[in-house]
Amino acid sequence: MEQSKNRMQKIRSLLEALLGAWLVTGVLLLILAVLLWKLNLKESQVSVGITVTYLLSCFTGGWILGRKTGKRKFLFGLLLGICYFLLLLAISMIAHPGGLPQVRGILTSLALCAAGGMAGGMLS
Repeated sequence: MEQSKNRMQKIRSLLEALLGAWLVTGVLLLILAVLLWKLNLKESQVSVGITVTYLLSCFTGGWILGRKTGKRKFLFGLLLGICYFLLLLAISMIAHPGGLPQVRGILTSLALCAAGGMAGGMLS
């Protein structure tokens, strides 16, 4: 019974951290959209902005989850980054059926999300 309760608490903490990461994503993408609108950013600048958004969002989520769990913070941060990426991939597949980017782009996004989450967990 105690182990089941502990597992449910960890899942709840993961979901709360994912929510925090997605809130940061929303704010950062809103800022990026305003900058794009006002400054007419180039495609390369927008790409950098999206990369920074992935990193900061996963870092924030990993940091939140690391604070909540207290043990194996880097593993929980890594888990958060992977879960964030899987949700991102699912949303991309729903929004653009049959239009996924190349495997290299997918793996790069996975690495960014995983590294950001792990760094957040380690530094929490």
